[in-house]
Amino acid sequence: MVSWSGHILPVVVTIAMWFFATGLIAWLDNRERGTFPRSLAWAGIAGVAGLVAVIAAMHTVSLGAVYLSFAGAILIWAWHEIAFLTGAVSGPRRGSCPPDARGWERFSHASAAMAWHEVALVITALVLITLTWSAPNQVGAMVFALLFVMRLSTKLNIYVGVPNMSTEILPPHLAYLQSYFGPRRLHPLLLASLVASTALALWLGAAALSAAPGSAESAGASLLFALAALGALEHLFLALPFRDGALWRWAIPARNHDTQQ
Repeated sequence: MVSWSGHILPVVVTIAMWFFATGLIAWLDNRERGTFPRSLAWAGIAGVAGLVAVIAAMHTVSLGAVYLSFAGAILIWAWHEIAFLTGAVSGPRRGSCPPDARGWERFSHASAAMAWHEVALVITALVLITLTWSAPNQVGAMVFALLFVMRLSTKLNIYVGVPNMSTEILPPHLAYLQSYFGPRRLHPLLLASLVASTALALWLGAAALSAAPGSAESAGASLLFALAALGALEHLFLALPFRDGALWRWAIPARNHDTQQ
């Protein structure tokens, strides 16, 4: 049985947070570079607050604790995204991929362009999983791990090549990353990613429906279901001729719109 507090509200909250948080991050990272230190400072405070929230909620199984843990994981994730998109934490390579690079050489260059960001995400995921390993509320760790897996899948697909790639959100100072994008094509990896992400979303949705209506368990599973469904949708955007960056046009300076014409 579908309930408002256990199923519908968590999905609405997840979609709203995904939409507005992505827009806020895009706005912050596309401002003048002189504003980046202040943005990074506030993001760092938010990230620490998110970690405190996950720790505070991990020993309690209630609707409030589930949402607190979820919000904490989102704040930590936003910290990493802002650090990456401002260029503060990316990788040792800060230039375009050599035009003649192929195979392992190209992969090495692409990895070096994002290495520190990926290492930071892995370390954070391991810390959250370790902290909440035996705790009754592991929503925060699961949310962060799910976001990491979905984003890693997206990056790998973009690297090998996808039919549609929207770059409106990518700030100008990271434009060189486009040189690591693969050709516009429908690769088997994207099809496999779509099937896997959709299957995961369906499994989480089934878990949410099987939990007691209105319970903390149903809310937690519904939050994860909504995130997985959004991840599957983002993969679908890579295959369809739809510029998902248009969803956040309100947050991106006009100069970025012009470069996409």
